[in-house]
Amino acid sequence: MRALPAITGRDEFDVLVVRTDYHDDQAWQDVTAALTEQGGAGRFEAHVHVIDDPAWAEASVDEVLNAVRADEDLSVVFLADRTTMQAASHPLLAVTTLTREECLDDADYEQLTEFGREFRAVPAGAHDVHANLSIGNLGFEEYAAWAHDDPEGLFRPV
Repeated sequence: MRALPAITGRDEFDVLVVRTDYHDDQAWQDVTAALTEQGGAGRFEAHVHVIDDPAWAEASVDEVLNAVRADEDLSVVFLADRTTMQAASHPLLAVTTLTREECLDDADYEQLTEFGREFRAVPAGAHDVHANLSIGNLGFEEYAAWAHDDPEGLFRPV
């Protein structure tokens, strides 16, 4: 596994988005615009910490998780990968930072990752996911279940 640059300067309230696909700059501009203009559909200011460094190109989920592991305030990281760039809705890959070691036991981990450790969310949904996980209002498994139930497999805020 390769070592990726350290992530610095992220405030605990910032949604962390890591760009891992560098094939379509226009799509990336669309993603970042959607993240900032849809911060709660105007209900609050969007706080996003974007990692846009080619050193992260083609980084795997495990490589990204390894790089962000030191951030104790981070419960979810969003990847802008190839699927994000190619799909019309630009769904980000939401990945939990929860590890098996942080859980009471294997059964607890299995329950908290019942629908996997990742799901897709439209950019406007990233703020909702990050905020609610940060304050413990909702769990990752709830968002993953909503994405699982969506016809396109996406979490979309209401």
